[in-house]
Amino acid sequence: MILANSIKSFGSYLILMRRVLSRPQRWSVFFRQTLHEVYQLGMSSIPIVLLISFFIGAVICIQMKLNVESPWMPKFVVGYATREILLLEFSSSIMCLILSGKVGSNITSEIGTMRVTQQIDALEIMGVNSANFLILPKITALVSMMPILVTFSITAGIAGAYAIGEFTGIITAEDLTTGLQHEFRQWYIWCSIIKSFAFAFIITSVASFYGYRVTGGSIEVGQASTNAVVSCSVLILFSDIVLTQLLMQ
Repeated sequence: MILANSIKSFGSYLILMRRVLSRPQRWSVFFRQTLHEVYQLGMSSIPIVLLISFFIGAVICIQMKLNVESPWMPKFVVGYATREILLLEFSSSIMCLILSGKVGSNITSEIGTMRVTQQIDALEIMGVNSANFLILPKITALVSMMPILVTFSITAGIAGAYAIGEFTGIITAEDLTTGLQHEFRQWYIWCSIIKSFAFAFIITSVASFYGYRVTGGSIEVGQASTNAVVSCSVLILFSDIVLTQLLMQ
């Protein structure tokens, strides 16, 4: 029963994505909606990304210093480990998990409310492809903004490591800089950006799917938001394993 429902939901998702990824009926409206969503989904997420990344970078630096410190270990290992954690996992995967709660629930609630108040039905009556009109700008906006958010996250995390080192004196700026530069691979940044594209598409498309198929009232909208966040988180974790295996070979 669960497997049958999952297959049915996946089929419905593919059908919806076929409608979403069609050509916009009016490009001027599409671009205007996309710019609005860039601010609504992307720009508004910058403060929380910077705040969380700053403190996580500081915490990673402290943990590495406390747990890796050894007479046999060079001092720059703390900076090296901090950089690897931020680049490979936190700023791409974990940050997208956090954003799936903020952005995903917002998208599901917005589209779900439009569904239960029959605004989507009104668009369909007027001959508008409601899936394309409502969902495609959100996907385009978040996919465009997510690499920028990842870049901000990496920068804020490194700034947090420098700040905690300077404030507590657990590591000097010179040692931290040496660790950050040690065996640096530019491909790791590209890996984070590539993964962020996939995660942004998952967040927007899955959250929109749950909101678009809401039936009932406000209670069902809340349940759909919860289910969307859970599904986005599971899919992000699963795709993270696949993408890491493909990109890091």
